Amino acid sequence: MSADRIEREIEIEAPVDVVWSVVTEPHHIASWFTDSATLDLRPGGDGRFDFRSRSTGGPATVQLRVERVEPPRLFAFRWTHPEGAEPDETNSLLVELRLEPAGDATRLHLVESGFERADLGQHRSRADHDTGWDVHLGRLREYAARSAVRG
Repeated sequence: MSADRIEREIEIEAPVDVVWSVVTEPHHIASWFTDSATLDLRPGGDGRFDFRSRSTGGPATVQLRVERVEPPRLFAFRWTHPEGAEPDETNSLLVELRLEPAGDATRLHLVESGFERADLGQHRSRADHDTGWDVHLGRLREYAARSAVRG
């Protein structure tokens, strides 16, 4: 595994359209990932994630910029860039969430990259992100499956 990236793949017992909503709509994001979220879901759109009780490494507010939106298959954003800077490949991490049908379920492939270039500063270390994704993706799997049942 590269020191520059984190990769995870999970299967979620929910259809792709449900998982897409869960990973892109702020009220859902705030149910499995953050304590609050705002998101302008379009390329170039800004967002903000606030981590308090759902934090895995300490309270934080993280600004983000949406990179790609290809419903219902791909959502990508940059985050952890220095305050006041425009996020790019030299100063931020790129998170890509790819969804694909797996029968009645969904396979989610996550890649977070850019650790060798980005200065994480207040956003902790690669190891913190590695551990954090395990926790948050477990919450995502459970939340999306419950959402599919209620759906």
